[in-house]
Amino acid sequence: MILKEIMFFVCIPLSRKQRQSIYSEKKPCPLCPEEKFKACYGHKLHRHLQNLHWKISVEFEGYRMCICHLPCRIAKPNFVADQTFSKMGAHYHCIICSATITRRTDMIGHINRHVNKGETESRFITAPAPKSSCEVLKEADTDVQVLPNYFTPQKTDSYFNPKMKLNRQLIFCALAVLAEERKPIECLDAFGATGIMGLQWAKHLRSSVKVTINDCNENSVTMIQENCHLNKMKVKVNTKKEDNYEGIGDGEENADTIEVTKMDANVIMHLRSFDFIHLDPFGTSVNYLDSAFRNVRNLGIVSLTSTDISSLYAKAQHVALRHYGCNIVRTEYYKELAARTVIAAVARSAARCNKGIEVLLAVALEHFVLVVVRVLRGPSPADDSVKKIRYLIHCQWCEERIFQKEGNMVEENPYQQLPCDCHGSMPGRTAVVLGPLWSGALFNTGFLRRMLFEAVQYGLDEVQPLLKTVVCEAECTTSKNFSIHSPSDENKQEECGVYIKTPDMLAESDVVPGKRKNNEMMRNATKRQKTDNSAEHPAFYYNIHRHSIKGMNMPKLNKFLNYLSEAGYRVSRTHFDPMGVRTNAPLAQFKTVLMKHSTPTYAGGQTEGPLHLTEDVQWAGCHLPDQVARGSV
Repeated sequence: MILKEIMFFVCIPLSRKQRQSIYSEKKPCPLCPEEKFKACYGHKLHRHLQNLHWKISVEFEGYRMCICHLPCRIAKPNFVADQTFSKMGAHYHCIICSATITRRTDMIGHINRHVNKGETESRFITAPAPKSSCEVLKEADTDVQVLPNYFTPQKTDSYFNPKMKLNRQLIFCALAVLAEERKPIECLDAFGATGIMGLQWAKHLRSSVKVTINDCNENSVTMIQENCHLNKMKVKVNTKKEDNYEGIGDGEENADTIEVTKMDANVIMHLRSFDFIHLDPFGTSVNYLDSAFRNVRNLGIVSLTSTDISSLYAKAQHVALRHYGCNIVRTEYYKELAARTVIAAVARSAARCNKGIEVLLAVALEHFVLVVVRVLRGPSPADDSVKKIRYLIHCQWCEERIFQKEGNMVEENPYQQLPCDCHGSMPGRTAVVLGPLWSGALFNTGFLRRMLFEAVQYGLDEVQPLLKTVVCEAECTTSKNFSIHSPSDENKQEECGVYIKTPDMLAESDVVPGKRKNNEMMRNATKRQKTDNSAEHPAFYYNIHRHSIKGMNMPKLNKFLNYLSEAGYRVSRTHFDPMGVRTNAPLAQFKTVLMKHSTPTYAGGQTEGPLHLTEDVQWAGCHLPDQVARGSV
């Protein structure tokens, strides 16, 4: 009634006779007490409502919430000496709930929170309020319904990031490769949000997978169920938290059925066993690693996406030390440093469960760090994985780096391990110790080639260039002649460090997921994991721009790769850095080849400086700091 009166006085155009009849009567303000604003004629009341209440109102769904001066909200009294002053508190009434808000900005934020949660039905309006407009997005032939502000996790329950499409495609390819090894497999998306990832698994892989989508938020679980129905998938909801959880039998579930659970991620991974587990929390995933490795089946896969890039990329070093127990600094290879930091935490968590890991893929891009590992059960693989966690010595002058040697003996001069002699020519301490980090390989070439085959087979065009670059990086070669063929044509047993049986070798006990493999198969897997380290790609990379010379034109990157290859070194590009070069050449030789094939920018006396350096300083990268080498000082 109050809202109608205000609309009548402020908005509705009236004729001259109607104004005279209305303005001739005295009426009180419906939003002010009588002692503050006495009853007056219509023209004065109209001006009062328009200038005071209507001008600073909050609009929502065609309605306006005007400021109220009635004693609806208890104002705190002010005590001055022996007198008490009670100030009338102006406030707004929420049209959705019964809350009273004092400030206009707080009221706008309060309404926005209702909208983000999908609460738009008013309790005080008889007319039905329009429902929130949920947007339907499509990715890889999968439709998902999202709420407004779906790209901001702090403002919505159904978080969906379109920039993580590449991450979802990489995980899908890894799952598709595992689905070819053994069928059916039980896979878990521990943090479902909208359920887009689990829906893509079930929609494309069909009977090869049994998908379980989990989330601890009730609104997200409801959204996942709606998205399952939107994609014509059957849903089985399970919210049990008891230890006597009863799984679904092989014949009880249709191929198009997705199980949706509402549990904490640690709880469901403690209760059940899975062949494939993906962790994608908001931030770090170290809090869920112990639970993930406890019940994951042998030769299963655990993939995790870390989005705490501020700590992993050395912008918040104290956070990296707190979460990962690792000391890092900002270097030219900071993205690979982040990947090795995550893998080290994964290896330690797996070793606590007497399991080892084999790194299949490690990708670090702008928004995330993705790590995919295969689980090898047994104390021997666990010991082998832990031995690959070492400290890194990094020179702060020339940015040369090397992993510390194995052993517990303290060296008298650890600087001698570095190829450079900056410690002898520069004052003070020139190097820092980083880590502990993963010192093993970051890629499995055979697994990556099969991922590329699956990407081509399912038409995932966006991820194919990245996979081709990673395959070249894993082989440390510049060749881009890929033979994309079916993995069944290859001898799968010879894949790097992974024992994969052909269909005619599969026993009946191996097909059923969760059963232990025999001792002979375990020994074969362990032997094949201990491959020759000479085939592994070199650790870390160099940025060609960071080591460039002022006043000199660098050669094109592809030509520079050919020059290093002609010099007898293994060389490739890297996905971590578009201008990065992964090579086994020392930094001194790297700079020597770069200097040899660089040309002066312009003629004159200024170009003669870099060309007439003495041999001991001629871009060995050891006698000058990196800033001086680049000519910035």
